[in-house]
Amino acid sequence: MEFAPKVYFFIPERVPFIGGAGVTETVTTTWAIMALLVIFSMLAARNFKEVPGPVQNILEILVEGIESLTSTTMGEDKLGFAPYMGTLALYLLFANLAGLFAFRPPTADLNTTMALAVITFISIHYYGIKAKGLGAYLKGFTEPIPLLLPLNIIGELAIPISLSFRLFGNILGGVIIMYLLYNVVPIAVPVVPHIYFDLFAGILQTFIFVMLSMVFISLAME
Repeated sequence: MEFAPKVYFFIPERVPFIGGAGVTETVTTTWAIMALLVIFSMLAARNFKEVPGPVQNILEILVEGIESLTSTTMGEDKLGFAPYMGTLALYLLFANLAGLFAFRPPTADLNTTMALAVITFISIHYYGIKAKGLGAYLKGFTEPIPLLLPLNIIGELAIPISLSFRLFGNILGGVIIMYLLYNVVPIAVPVVPHIYFDLFAGILQTFIFVMLSMVFISLAME
């Protein structure tokens, strides 16, 4: 079994900057997830009514749930982060559950999880500086005593590494285990492991990543 995702095709050499780059199954599956979410959002949101139907009810429950989770975790004053956190949660959920539909999960690729972790890392420091000011924010790295400055910096740099590797390791581990099961037992047997490694673990890792992103950003702003 190859740990790296398969390359489906290469971008023509004549394309500026990215010519010759390989497009992997991680990218194509991500494109499919993005298209699915965008199309569903456009179709579901174009006919909102004062008296909601079944689909609108589900969407409203989903939005209210994300807003409630955001306000509870980050505070009422940070409810503006709900759209990003909701988008992040939906993408991660679909990406983690891709294995149920015989696709390799994009989150089994370290490039994907690291990119998401870097976005969170940048958000932590951007909004921390925006909330406190550059001087006060940098001063926080010397607390409680200046001697801890190197350790505080290392701790901050460890955030994207821990976020990305936690998600990547759990999802890739499930992919490897399911691959081994399909090679030693009949096809019907791995259905039960799919419930854990794809469904349960996928939902759990989505929740953990989003919650940690909320906590880290809110702590930086306090």
